Amino acid sequence: MEKVQQLKTHLSDVVRLNQAAALLGWDQQTYMPPGAAESRAEQLATLSKLAHEMFVADETGRLIEAAEAEVQGADYDSDEAALVRVVRHDYDLETRLPSRLVQDIARETTLGHEVWAKARQDSNFAAFAPTLERIYDLMREKAEALGYEDRMYDALLDQFEPHMKTAHVETLFDGLRAELVPFVAAIFERLDRVDSSMLRLPYDVERQAEFGLKVIKQLGYDFSRGRQDKAVHPFTTSFSINDVRITTRYLPDFLPSALFSSVHEAGHAMYEQGSSQSLEGTMLAGGTSLGVHESQSRLWENIVGRGKPFWQHFYGDLQRTFPEQLGGVDLDTFYKAINFVSRSLIRVEADEVTYNLHIMLRFEMENALLEGRLAVKDAPDAWNSKMQSYLGITPPDDAKGILQDVHWSSGLVGYFPTYSLGNFLSVQYWDKALQDVPSIPDDIARGDFSTLRQWLQDHILVYGRKLWPGELTERVTGEPIQTRSFMRYLKDKYSEIYGL
Repeated sequence: MEKVQQLKTHLSDVVRLNQAAALLGWDQQTYMPPGAAESRAEQLATLSKLAHEMFVADETGRLIEAAEAEVQGADYDSDEAALVRVVRHDYDLETRLPSRLVQDIARETTLGHEVWAKARQDSNFAAFAPTLERIYDLMREKAEALGYEDRMYDALLDQFEPHMKTAHVETLFDGLRAELVPFVAAIFERLDRVDSSMLRLPYDVERQAEFGLKVIKQLGYDFSRGRQDKAVHPFTTSFSINDVRITTRYLPDFLPSALFSSVHEAGHAMYEQGSSQSLEGTMLAGGTSLGVHESQSRLWENIVGRGKPFWQHFYGDLQRTFPEQLGGVDLDTFYKAINFVSRSLIRVEADEVTYNLHIMLRFEMENALLEGRLAVKDAPDAWNSKMQSYLGITPPDDAKGILQDVHWSSGLVGYFPTYSLGNFLSVQYWDKALQDVPSIPDDIARGDFSTLRQWLQDHILVYGRKLWPGELTERVTGEPIQTRSFMRYLKDKYSEIYGL
């Protein structure tokens, strides 16, 4: 495989440039002083331009063609065949993007993050609106450059969920909405059945951090190849299979926020750390899509972390950590409390039942903004109207409404549907894991997470990007992505909690 090796060697510099850019991006959201925003924008723009130009160079095309000839007849699952297949996909897309556009997006979104952070702090959408206008102009230009057959959104969605179409997402959402909306309405009539007031007492931040670190270490996040820091918006970033970092944020008067965001981000990080070491330094390392990525974080956060077996193991320790707040609260009451349903304003704090309604809202707005059916200046009113329609609540200000998420300032249009796709997949994968290893819930109750972690490692994590998301899901579960399993899971769990 001499030609494949030449391709890998050529692309290794592209990978390292992208890793360096990721490191600068991580620093921007964790430790960078705000006065450095403009210089950081230029640094990231330069790195993005260099990586892009190196990747789309004619030499890359020649090396891909030579490697394609060399892997003819090779095993589909081999590292070599997979690398050539994935690089060809990425190259065909990337060569459609002018270097000037890549550089403009990097610069505008780096500056845009700082504008968004200040606008969110001040709850002032008008201060962010001109930046958002420019970002959506760039996103339309990007979509046109990438090309699409049906919807403009398809071109951007494919960046995050390869081969997924807008129409398919709409079909999944339509099917879910038909069952979910009446189920949410039935729960909303019984919200007083669950008392979650003990979660909103003062909780010492240092003790929160200590307990959270203990949990994610036990789950399997490898701190010899990672670390956790604080950020405005929790995220995971990877510079290598052996350097995967997570962030969280602490609220002194709401216990679940930091704990479950840490578990969520650890799920992402374990996926990145789980790629086969043979993929290190190549474009095959990491997750195959953001939907599959989200399946890992949501599986650990919700199915495991908000499940009763998990707390049969951890609750005594949590009570000892916070005896004044939880000493008199029994396990069943606490379990119901951490699964309480509410008309939540904030997506990242939303419960499992209403979470996908937040995603549907964003998905609809992104399509409308991209296609020009909604003007940026009218976006806050549209947001508030949809929140009232879906959740029966209107945000009191922009910070708790349209400015709550970082994604648009980062140019991540097309990203949001992957959150729901991850929810659906998390249950599909969990069901298959239980079918293969029925002892998993009992193992978790004993504090043994190795059986689940090993199943995920063997069936999902190890492949990195070697399989497309649709291929992976069909191979693991025997069927394409569907919402049936997820809706059954919600009804089983929450009908018991709310006495439906």
